[in-house]
Amino acid sequence: MEWLTLTIDGREVSVPKGTTVLEACRMNDISIPTLCHDKELTADGACRLCVVQIEGMRNLPPSCVTQTTQGMKVETQNPKVRNARKTILELLIANHPLDCMTCQKMGDCSLAQYAYEYGATGEVYQGEHRDLPIDKGNPFILKDPNKCISCGKCVRACNEIQGRSILDFSFRGFATQVGPAFNMPYHESECVFCGSCVSVCPVGALTEKGMVGKGRRWEMEKVTTTCPYCGTGCSFDLNVKNGKVVGITSTDGDVNDSALCVKGRFGYGFIHHPDRLKTPLIKKDGKLVEASWTEAISLVAEKLGGIKKTSGSDALGVFSSARCTNEDNYLMSKFSRAVLGTNNIDHCARL
Repeated sequence: MEWLTLTIDGREVSVPKGTTVLEACRMNDISIPTLCHDKELTADGACRLCVVQIEGMRNLPPSCVTQTTQGMKVETQNPKVRNARKTILELLIANHPLDCMTCQKMGDCSLAQYAYEYGATGEVYQGEHRDLPIDKGNPFILKDPNKCISCGKCVRACNEIQGRSILDFSFRGFATQVGPAFNMPYHESECVFCGSCVSVCPVGALTEKGMVGKGRRWEMEKVTTTCPYCGTGCSFDLNVKNGKVVGITSTDGDVNDSALCVKGRFGYGFIHHPDRLKTPLIKKDGKLVEASWTEAISLVAEKLGGIKKTSGSDALGVFSSARCTNEDNYLMSKFSRAVLGTNNIDHCARL
């Protein structure tokens, strides 16, 4: 691998050839603000917030799409760069609803974070504001197009992560919108509600509908766990408040990165459902009553042993679950063949 040496803010660093300036900065813990960039998506250079000054270049190039070169000298925080970023932020919030007090994204909004850092107030540029209808028609995603900053991350996530290509830009200039074809509501489109668009949105344009009003992000305890819906092993964060799961958000999982399916991201209602079984049930006198795991397992072992003894192993069958891991299903197969002595085993993925 060929390595390049460059100078960033007076500090000499070495990075692999092909690295962008933004990547070089982040590899060396040098902070650069971004709104349209995501490590899982192709670089787009849409927001221009990551501009830097490079010796020999007339303009301020966006660092996310600028390749490093040998001997390059970069400045990331000089007055010219910071003033340019502040101007970009002022232009963005000039047409952005400043309802931060009631916005569900507050505390996790990149635009608010950078506006605070750069002192952007929204008072510099005054003009017309969008007043577009909010899409509330589906049970999973709340879409407020008035808060969209046209960063394009949701479009690229839909195209590149899920391969659905449901979202894209329509119209031009001030009238630009992002959404399904013909600006139809989400629930009328071919959207499968995977929520990848929500997970990458840096502002409050796309939010988890089920989490609205359930608490601020800083009030949530994030518990990283594995999705129970299948054996793939996707990871996500349970957002817990006062001992109750109020939503699910993406985390960087080894299996799935930040991608999830609709069930994994939004199918958490069963956790606190009143009908959820929390203990084993055993039928006594014709009624199902709660029992301990020891009692339940002992009863199952007794019944299986009795059937095997009186009717033979072929009278038994085992039905496993595709929700289990490969290791769990392997153990079930061994239990069926080695302990029960039967090859009558199947699982729900074949149904």
